Amino acid sequence: MKCDNCNKAATVHLTEIKNGKKLEKHLCEQCAAQNEGLPVKSHTPINELLTNFVMAHSGIQKETGTACENCGITWAEFRQSGLLGCENDYALFERDLTPLLQRAHEGATHHIGKVPARRGGSGVPAKRAVDLSKLRKELARAVEAEDYERAAKLRDQIRQAEGG
Repeated sequence: MKCDNCNKAATVHLTEIKNGKKLEKHLCEQCAAQNEGLPVKSHTPINELLTNFVMAHSGIQKETGTACENCGITWAEFRQSGLLGCENDYALFERDLTPLLQRAHEGATHHIGKVPARRGGSGVPAKRAVDLSKLRKELARAVEAEDYERAAKLRDQIRQAEGG
């Protein structure tokens, strides 16, 4: 659709009802600002709007001059794209990345991995098998140190874990 005044592409569309009649105006941004006095803002991509909003409300104040020596990425570029440039960026931006990681991973900042629900075909849950292995090692250490009270407690814990 073309502007009613100058034949440029119309991006502002006004509909007014006067005396029961519908009046439509189709204007370009310049004509809307000049003739109608409408403050028309240029279109900002949604990802830029969201990035600006997050940056304004994140509480993170990052100087714009810091850039990685290897890849040249800045904090602002990371926030824009969501991707780091190289492995050195983790150390460079550690102070600012830590709160992001904590929010994303429920307070955790280091990867601890996952334990599969079942190990092999034995039918024994892997987490329980790992716990039993740990208890048996502690039991051996307690016996070696002649800490028999601790050894008895560990023995009981092992029996309880094996029994279900």
